[in-house]
Amino acid sequence: MSLLEELKELGVDVDGGVKRINGNEALYTRLLGSFVKMMKANYVTPDFTDDEREEMIEKTHSVKGTSGNLSITPVYDAYTEIVNQLRAGDLDKAREVLANILPIQDKIVECIEKHMQ
Repeated sequence: MSLLEELKELGVDVDGGVKRINGNEALYTRLLGSFVKMMKANYVTPDFTDDEREEMIEKTHSVKGTSGNLSITPVYDAYTEIVNQLRAGDLDKAREVLANILPIQDKIVECIEKHMQ
């Protein structure tokens, strides 16, 4: 199975992502590699403290934007909710949403990495 087919199975709107860049699948694939690097640089876990709230807002906002641009819908939707909850001060809800998306997010990143080798 190809990278794009596997990503579709993981809930990624590949067609929408490719359409955003004028149908250029090769460019989309390269951008997925950049997404992995960005995810590693901004990886967050649900054990963040209240003192880290502002840093978490910055990191999760970066993930939200990049995943939205590439139509990585499950990650985008979750991080939109996480950013909203962090801004509202509901850190427990943000932690809960983050804990729920991490397994899916990790599968998406692993899928991309597997095909980029």
